[in-house]
Amino acid sequence: MRIARFSVKEGSPAAGSVSFGVVEGDPSQPESLVVHALAGHPIVSMQLSGESYRMQDVRLLSPILPNKIVAVGRNYAAHAAELGHEVPDVPLTFFKPSTAVIGPTEAIAYPPFSSDVQFEGELAVVIGRMGREVPLERVPEIVFGYTCANDVTARDVQQREGQWARAKGFDTSCPLGPWIETELDPADLAITTTLNGELKQTGRTSLMVRSIAELIVHISEAMTLLPGDVILTGTPAGVGPMNVGDEVAVSIEGIGTLTNKVIKRG
Repeated sequence: MRIARFSVKEGSPAAGSVSFGVVEGDPSQPESLVVHALAGHPIVSMQLSGESYRMQDVRLLSPILPNKIVAVGRNYAAHAAELGHEVPDVPLTFFKPSTAVIGPTEAIAYPPFSSDVQFEGELAVVIGRMGREVPLERVPEIVFGYTCANDVTARDVQQREGQWARAKGFDTSCPLGPWIETELDPADLAITTTLNGELKQTGRTSLMVRSIAELIVHISEAMTLLPGDVILTGTPAGVGPMNVGDEVAVSIEGIGTLTNKVIKRG
């Protein structure tokens, strides 16, 4: 099931309203897509409101507004190698703030304190139930679904400052979308990233150093995961710079494509 968060465009009595909804249709044929609005939050209830909209009549937003985003670095050996790093002995985790989140088609604003902003296409996990010290066998119980993410990184700032708060946490540095897929086996999915239509990253989730379940066990040993929280699971090799005017698209098998343009921060 595909769960989106959307606002209704002008021309409808519900213009401007924001809702969650169930997306039906073939993503390869956008004109076939219909969004059936939910009465509340999908993590709480899947009750339909009775309202439906054509996809062209709504604007997709970030599919979730997380309390926190826990990201994992160097979880693909080839990516660690391309940056000149070893795979860490334990998962390398860091935070991205909620203010970094944007949705599909929203713009990534190039920060003025960097001259090397790079894309990192990733699979994102959306948490559906509170979990602390989650045992491996119970991880599926707390996962709500999966979406595409771009762990946008100011690489020069990351290298210069050592810690990653500004390099990976600036406004618009965490695009998510286009929706959450709730019925998906994440074990071996193709991940690709294109820049202006040119293929830059290609990998599979089966190449992760540590599985999604292992990551959730590790993270929940330290902190309580809340419904709506997001975990970024690492990026394959092929990361690179993007500039003002570029369009970057992250596609994940079984989910869809997250597309964002890069603009100069105003």
